[in-house]
Amino acid sequence: MKILVLNAGSSSQKSCLYDIAGDTFPEEPLKPLWEAKVDWTHHQGFAEIEVKTATGAKLEEEIASNSRSEVVARMLDTLCNGSTKVINEPSEINAVGHRVVHGGEDYRESVVITEDVKQAIARLATIAPAHNPVNLEGIEAIEQNLGTITQVAVFDTAFHAQIPDAAAIYPGPYEWVEQGIRRYGFHGISHQYCAQRAARILGRDLAGLRLITCHLGNGCSLAAVKNGYSIDTTMGFTPLDGLMMGSRSGAVDPGIIIHLLRQSDYSADKLDNVLNKASGLRGISGISGDMRQIRQEISQGNSRAQLAFDVYVHRLRSYIGAMLASLFGLDALIFTAGVGENDAVLREVTCEAFEFLGLQIDKEKNKHKSVDVDISTPDSAVRVLVIHTEEDWEIARECWRLVK
Repeated sequence: MKILVLNAGSSSQKSCLYDIAGDTFPEEPLKPLWEAKVDWTHHQGFAEIEVKTATGAKLEEEIASNSRSEVVARMLDTLCNGSTKVINEPSEINAVGHRVVHGGEDYRESVVITEDVKQAIARLATIAPAHNPVNLEGIEAIEQNLGTITQVAVFDTAFHAQIPDAAAIYPGPYEWVEQGIRRYGFHGISHQYCAQRAARILGRDLAGLRLITCHLGNGCSLAAVKNGYSIDTTMGFTPLDGLMMGSRSGAVDPGIIIHLLRQSDYSADKLDNVLNKASGLRGISGISGDMRQIRQEISQGNSRAQLAFDVYVHRLRSYIGAMLASLFGLDALIFTAGVGENDAVLREVTCEAFEFLGLQIDKEKNKHKSVDVDISTPDSAVRVLVIHTEEDWEIARECWRLVK
């Protein structure tokens, strides 16, 4: 079965094509036959396309277009023609899987896309305005270019659908509950993949594990995973809640919002921009939301960069503690995504706070840039894993499950 995966962002898009043979979905992730990245950020009105194949062929080009449909058409053309050709015609593709950020209360698992599903994704754009509209554009672009091919929506919120009400309900008026205002959680595709991968690395049944998965990239969230299900998480009604992130504030005292709204120069739109794009590591450091640049500035004695790192670590430790309380214990702590996979110092200082649990990391193993490994000492009471998240592979798995 050939499965095309589209992971659409507001200013970028990642795509890949998997060829999965046989009647059983492989335990180990396969390398895609073909991968494509599109970036609209460098030149307004132009899309930069980068394509590579498993055999090493590469293509880079820039096209004048803001239309996702036109760009998808060009991407599909590179699948079937030129140096990056891996299939003879688009009809060889059996299914297309899409990452869709918000599924609300209606969609608690992945679904085959219908008109009703599309309408729901559009309706939920009011609470995921930066994500759901572009996810829908990707779906419609495939319709325009591939016709009636089976498409699957894989929701980032679905993995968290089992969170108990005590963890999901905000302590506001009950009318909020009736309006669907609750903790939905995000990064669910990554948390789901990492939980399954952790069980395989440990040689354990996922149904018997208590895990905390730390997805630390530009966006950051934790999930408390018990017996394979998310029972608590840090992102909430929107992806703004919880941990300090690259440019997002994470949780702040709501009284601050009220205070700022009472200032004459603050509006809802300005607050939205401040909290989502001018806070977090970028806001505190004044430099960047990229942890690599923060670490570089710290090495040169930049005190604001050091403060940004210290606040980040404090809040990460605090929320890990909260997840511990939800789980009543811990079998493994997992670090994933760009920061989690690559920043050894962050992992070490985070883990130091949990030595009282008997958690011990091997500092030499931790320094090595390797993934899908256990970096804890043999006698550690809690395993510590670094896992390379494979969201596209998890989307392909969901397509396989629904279509096969």
